[in-house]
Amino acid sequence: MKNIVILISGTGSNMSAIVQQARQEDWEAAFGARVAAVISNRPDAKGLQWANAQGIATAVVDHKQFPSREAFDAALAQQVDAFAPALVVLAGFMRVLTPGFVAHFAGRMVNIHPSLLPAFPGLHTHQRALDAGCKFAGTSVHWVTQELDGGPIIDQAVVPVLAGDDADTLAARVLTQEHILYPRAIRQVLPQLAAVQASAPTETASA
Repeated sequence: MKNIVILISGTGSNMSAIVQQARQEDWEAAFGARVAAVISNRPDAKGLQWANAQGIATAVVDHKQFPSREAFDAALAQQVDAFAPALVVLAGFMRVLTPGFVAHFAGRMVNIHPSLLPAFPGLHTHQRALDAGCKFAGTSVHWVTQELDGGPIIDQAVVPVLAGDDADTLAARVLTQEHILYPRAIRQVLPQLAAVQASAPTETASA
């Protein structure tokens, strides 16, 4: 079985979109894949309650309990590894990951970013798109690499920038497309992923 582990920090709207699409399309039968766990760095993340209600395993690794990013990422990697992930999905996970964590899950970790990469990596993407006078905005799913928002693009969705848009209205329209794009992008990569056997985490995770 190809286990998918989703990392969230809040409501997990993209996570729930992925879970619902996986069930609707029966990814277990089609790809031998399932959402095995949802993990958050925040114990109060509302998405955890939703995942629990769906019968999905959940876990919390509270970043506030660790003295450094490296210590947190090492513990997080250990928790993720417990579910033997073929794919790690960052879905509104609001932590900057250390190089060691990224290296540990290289080639099997994806992220969604609210811009048409390579345009506007980083924060405040919608306001930056408006300030630049863009006629179109959108969202990108990409492989996670050491370069922030710089990994190979898997898929993208485009939305028009409308007259009178502000950052909030544009963000809402982009988010609607994210909920369609993220499951679609994951579905594209599932055939090339290999199932992972559970094993002890390596030292790479804390490097």
